This record gives sequence, structure tokens and C-alpha cells, in this order.
Amino acid sequence: MIVPDWPAPARVKAYSTTREGGVGAGDYASLNLADHVGDAPERVARNRAILREHLQLPSEPLWLRQVHGCRLAGEDAALSSDACKRGGCEADGAVTSEAGVVCVVMTADCLPVLMCDDRGTRVAAVHAGWRGLASGILERAVTAICASSALRASERPLAERIPSERILVWLGPAIGPDAFEVGPEVRERFLEADPESIDAFRASNNGRFLADLAGLARRRLARLGVTAVHGGGYCTHSNPRRFFSYRRDGVTGRMASLIWLAGDGAAAAGDT
Repeated sequence: MIVPDWPAPARVKAYSTTREGGVGAGDYASLNLADHVGDAPERVARNRAILREHLQLPSEPLWLRQVHGCRLAGEDAALSSDACKRGGCEADGAVTSEAGVVCVVMTADCLPVLMCDDRGTRVAAVHAGWRGLASGILERAVTAICASSALRASERPLAERIPSERILVWLGPAIGPDAFEVGPEVRERFLEADPESIDAFRASNNGRFLADLAGLARRRLARLGVTAVHGGGYCTHSNPRRFFSYRRDGVTGRMASLIWLAGDGAAAAGDT
């Protein structure tokens, strides 16, 4: 497990898995947590059980059906593990203010982004590949945390609006800037929204570019006033022993990045 190095409140629990410590074999060795990549279902189920037991999770993680889109589960209705079990939530992130609800995203090169506010009242997990970044998934997550749209199980919005300056972010393992090659159309899409993001691209071969996924995320967050951004130093592509990488291997497993609130949210909201 990777424990994020960030100054999150004590009640915010966050982890990112590696590929080590599970029961998988071959391309999926060994802690593959995804049930949609061709691995044996019984091995995925065992790996998820290992994860629950090792972290002593308060509930089953909210496994999403990620589609490289811009939808967040929990934006306009309280999150429910039962709802996700009934066929899965199609979303690329989740946000909650409810204690014990485990938000999770799975990645194998895309950037996992974990967020919380500095008082530990709201958390979010986001799956940010280049398509999600370009579509505004981070902006949507920041808005959901800041605004009163993050709902409790009672479906009553929180009264307090949180300034973006009070949001903390951790960037998990993702493909690094020396390995993530993209076409010119990807570069142009980012430059249209932010011409200064040109610094996140370097010329590669045959008119293509190397893109800094974590750097693009930091730029977008900074434009929202979110500057307490940590992590971003793990490259999935360059470390086959520790990380799954879709770009490197094609057929492969997925890691998970998880975040949840421990204890009573109402009590923590009054802390200083």
C-alpha cells in the first residue's frame, strides 16, 4: 500500500494499492482489483476481500464503472454501496460527506486524484485520464466539494460552502511525463482551454508529444485556487514490479485509490 504523504485531517483515511500482495497470476499478478479486464472472477473477489481485511474498511468500496467521462457519483444524491452493487455506478469519480462511505477509483496509467477539505468533512476520489482532465472532471470534483451539493444519507445538503483554498489534493501513481505519448490533437485540446499548458508537452517522434498528466492536473487545480497539491511522483509505466500499466502491457490489472471519512461527520465539522 502507498499511504499518501499529505496533511489531511486524521479522520480522512486514504490509500493507493500497488500490484503486490494478492492472489492473481500472469498478466494480473497479483493484486488486480478490477472485474472487467479478463481476470478470473474468483481471484478478483479474493483480492477485494484481501483489501477489505488489510485496511479494515468500514464498508464495501463503491466500485464504479469508469468510462473516461465527467460524471461524479454522489453529486446530487447520497452515495450507497447497495446502489453500486445493483449493477454499478457509471461514473469517473465519487464524492461524499458521509462517514464510512469508501470512495474508490481504479487505474493503470490514468491519474487517480484524492481530495478532501482541511477540516475533514468531505472527500472525493477521481479517475483522471487525459479525456477526463480535458472534459473538466477535476473542476467538477472541486465544485462538488466546495458547494453544498455533497449530500449526506439524509439527502440534506451541507450548509457551509468551502473555499477552494481549503481543499487538499493527492495525486497517485500514473504514467509519467517521459512515457505518456499523445497525438497533436490531444495537445491542441488542452491548449484551447489553457494556452499556458504548453509547458506540459514536449516534442516526441513523428509529430507526437510527451504529456505530463500530473502537471496538467496541477495547472487545472491551480486555476481553481487549489494549490495544496501533493504526490504525483510515482510512474506506473517505468516500474513493472510495483505497478500495473496499460500502456506498457496492454492486458493487465488495475490498482485502486481509496478515500473515506472515519467517525462522525457532524462532530468533525465543528472542529477547528
